[in-house]
Amino acid sequence: MIQEMRLFAVIVFAAVMALAQPVPLIFDTDMGNDIDDALALAVIHALESRGEAKLLAVTVTKDNPYAPVYCDLVNTFYKRGSIPVGMVKNGVTPKDANMIKVPVERKDASGAYVYPRGLKSAKDAPDAVELLRKVLSAQADGSVVIVQVGFSTNLARLLEKDRELVAKKVRLLSTMAGQFPTGKPEYNVKTDLAAAKKLFSEWPTPIVASGYEIGEAIKYPAVSIEKDFRYVKWHPVTDAYRNYMKMPYDRQTWDLTAVLYAVRPDRGYFGVSQPGTIKVGDKGTTTLEASAGGRHRYLTVNEMQKVKTLEALVELASQPPAVQ
Repeated sequence: MIQEMRLFAVIVFAAVMALAQPVPLIFDTDMGNDIDDALALAVIHALESRGEAKLLAVTVTKDNPYAPVYCDLVNTFYKRGSIPVGMVKNGVTPKDANMIKVPVERKDASGAYVYPRGLKSAKDAPDAVELLRKVLSAQADGSVVIVQVGFSTNLARLLEKDRELVAKKVRLLSTMAGQFPTGKPEYNVKTDLAAAKKLFSEWPTPIVASGYEIGEAIKYPAVSIEKDFRYVKWHPVTDAYRNYMKMPYDRQTWDLTAVLYAVRPDRGYFGVSQPGTIKVGDKGTTTLEASAGGRHRYLTVNEMQKVKTLEALVELASQPPAVQ
């Protein structure tokens, strides 16, 4: 009888998993400005390998030639080199960064690139806004989740081009932006302030913000970088991590938390604020004006959730590529 019950449970579980659909995801990133972007992309690939997400595209808001190539080589490392990478035009942070430059340029003794890539140059990357339009147009209505972990540049421009497409296709925007409830200025908001103002005032779908305080409370451990990625000699994420700052250091999980909520909003990793509207001030401040019909919320986290969330993020970020 016990064996029959176990078999029935397995069958039910398999049926439920078969019906579960992966979250169609777009990752909009300022890759190169901080190492959490690279870890967040690794988390996305782990979630896709588990059947929980489907990465449709990566769009870059850092206007540096190494940024889209690095994103592409990470996708290629995780055996998903066909994922398109779009590039911002006239972005606000063009400066080089070792965390992306060193892995992109790394070669072996024969002179071949250590990390294969399909995108040879940023010049070959499509315009980010046009890629967003193309990808969204091909998706089912109300299905797409966008994770924005950089500036609002690309998404604000998308609103100017085709706000109706956003309203039709996007289900949720999960963004690493702001600081709550203090409202203090935050990097992603103040660096392209005009775009952030436009995004929060005009975006037509629900927004959930993972504020500065969430990532600050949960730090990715250096010991994981040193030990959990040993399944391969060269890993593009740990290579970037080691070239971002002098090891060992624990780094805030700002962007990772926005990804985790986007795909697993109902796992108890975070709490959410009351609904309202996030207002962006002239100095990059962010405040939530509560209202019952508001489409905006921000994440909260307690001590127990910090432990649970970090455990999940380390497990996902360090997961090896899927066998294909």
